[in-house]
Amino acid sequence: MLVLIWVALFAAYFLLDASAVVLAILGAFTLPAAFELAANPTATFSLDDNTIRWETGRQEASIALSEVDHLRFDTRLDMSVRLTVVRPSGVKIRVPVQATPPHAILEPLAKDAGVQTQRHHFSLLG
Repeated sequence: MLVLIWVALFAAYFLLDASAVVLAILGAFTLPAAFELAANPTATFSLDDNTIRWETGRQEASIALSEVDHLRFDTRLDMSVRLTVVRPSGVKIRVPVQATPPHAILEPLAKDAGVQTQRHHFSLLG
């Protein structure tokens, strides 16, 4: 998609004689995506009999299942699902979106591991 946007910008410059300044400003909005593509970050999530682990480029965590009260799955208005690990003390630890596996796969695995899950649909906060 990034290449298609750049091709469209170059085509607008050469074929439509569009302003270079305007196209440069529009092209600047693609720079974060280009950086993300060049960095090629990885994210992992694992759930075994004893721990929940995840790792992203910036964050890494490992939580023993004995320290987990439940996993909370929040469905947002854009239909994405956010995962929060809730400890018995009430402390909430949000799993980064890029490390969150599909909820349809994770929820049964969590139940098999003995971890309670909660589903909350279309909440705006929390």
